[in-house]
Amino acid sequence: MLRPATPHDVAAIEAIVEAAYSPYIERIGRKPGPMLEDYGRRVEVGGVHVLDNDGQIQGFIILQDTDSALLLDNLAVAPQAQGLGLGRVLMDFAERQAIDAGYSAIRLYTNEAMTENLALYTRRGYVETHRAEEQSLRRVYMAKPL
Repeated sequence: MLRPATPHDVAAIEAIVEAAYSPYIERIGRKPGPMLEDYGRRVEVGGVHVLDNDGQIQGFIILQDTDSALLLDNLAVAPQAQGLGLGRVLMDFAERQAIDAGYSAIRLYTNEAMTENLALYTRRGYVETHRAEEQSLRRVYMAKPL
């Protein structure tokens, strides 16, 4: 069900990004960071996994190694598949990957206007570490010990 992304998955990833993040444009006042990414390049570099259900991509996650923790760089589920627990599957996968790689923590960040995400991550045990403005985006950084 979860597998590394291939170049054939890029269009599906981009469609999920567009659908999942477009509702935040008005709230943030511009496109969120994930809508500015080059997903073809991200897939080429690696660290992108897709949630494939019978040939249909319903979500994806981008993980990135850092010196101190695994970075959960992006996670999105297709709006029509939200509420099915797929986000939980992706987050569980990220945490398993971090543990398997020997990290003692996993980190992530989200836009401060994405209050739903902040609440979700807090419920999953993530704690805010700091806030920063980068590329005119106000981000909240969080970490979870593993």
